[in-house]
Amino acid sequence: MARQRTIIDKFFLFIKGLSMGAANKVPGVSGGTVSFVLGFYEEMIYSFQKINYKAFLLLINGRFKSFYTYTNATFLLLVFGGSMFSYFSVSLVLDYLLQQYELYVWSSFFGMILGSIYYISKDFNDWRTRNIVSLAIGIALGVAISLMNPAKENDNLWFVFVCGIIGVSGMTLPGLSGSFILILLGNYVLLLVDSVAMLYKTFAEIFTGDFSFMNSEERIRYLKIIASFTGGSAFGLVFTSHILGYVLKRWHQIVTAVIIGFITGSLGIVWPWKKVVYKFENGKILLDARGNEVVENFKRYFPDFSQQETWMAIFYIIVGLGIILLIDLYGTKRKDFIDE
Repeated sequence: MARQRTIIDKFFLFIKGLSMGAANKVPGVSGGTVSFVLGFYEEMIYSFQKINYKAFLLLINGRFKSFYTYTNATFLLLVFGGSMFSYFSVSLVLDYLLQQYELYVWSSFFGMILGSIYYISKDFNDWRTRNIVSLAIGIALGVAISLMNPAKENDNLWFVFVCGIIGVSGMTLPGLSGSFILILLGNYVLLLVDSVAMLYKTFAEIFTGDFSFMNSEERIRYLKIIASFTGGSAFGLVFTSHILGYVLKRWHQIVTAVIIGFITGSLGIVWPWKKVVYKFENGKILLDARGNEVVENFKRYFPDFSQQETWMAIFYIIVGLGIILLIDLYGTKRKDFIDE
C-alpha cells in the first residue's frame, strides 16, 4: 500500500485531510463520504489495518524505518495532520459560516452529498437481489438515524470514551455522520465545541509559557474529557478499520450497496430547509448546565419558491453538486494520464 509520493501528491493528501476533518465536525456530513469521494477511503482503511501486532513488534525492536513503511505512515500523517489542523482552522470558518449563512452552507452540503451518491454509484453495475436488499437496508438505517431524537449531555469519562469510538465512525463509514451521532448522544457541544475551545486555549497559554490552567478544576475536567474522547477515537479508528478491511475484502459489492443506500437515506439530515425544535419546560426553552439551549430535533419543510433566498439555496446546491462532478472529472483525467 505504501508508495512513493511527489510533493504535489503530499500537498493534495493534506488538503483532503483538511476536507475530511472539516466534514467530520459538521452535523450531517460524513468524513467517510469525503474520503470515499476524494478517492482515499480504501487506502485509509487498509493503512489502519497495518497498526497491528507486527507493527508493535517493529516499534519496540527499534526498527523505526520498517515501522514507518509498514504502516504507510506518510499517508496517515498527512491525512490526519490535515484533519487535526482543520479543527483549529477550516472548522472555525465553517462554524462562522453556519452561524451567518446556515441555509446556504447546508444547501452546498446537500448538493455535495447528492454528487457523492452519483460518484459512488456510477460504476456500480452489480444489481443482484442481495445488493438491492443491501441498498434498501442502508436507506432504512439512514432514515432511521435521521429521525432519532438527541439524548442529554453526559460527561462521564467512560461514556466519553465510547462517544469517541462511535463518533469516529463517521471517518470509517461513508454516509454516517460522527457529529450527528454525537448530537444524538447529547455530547456534540461538549466534545466538539467546548472541549476543542478549551484545548485551543490551553495550547495558546502553553505557547506563551502560562501554566496557570493546571490550577483550574474546570480546565483539567475538559482536558480529561478531550483525552478520553481522543483515546476512544484512536481505538475506534483502528478497531473499526480492521473489521471494515475484512468486510470490504469479502463482501465489497454488498458493502458498497449499503453505503450508497445509507448516504441516500441520510439526506434528510442535511436537508437545507429546516428549523431547530428546542425542548421546552414551563413555557421556556430548556437550558443545559452551561446555559446552552437544548435541541430536541429538526423540523424539515419544503421551501417557498417565491423567496429569493430559496433560489440562492438551489444555486448553492448546484455549486455543491458541481464541486463533486469536477472532482470526478479531475480523478478520471488523472487516472487516464497515469494509465498512459
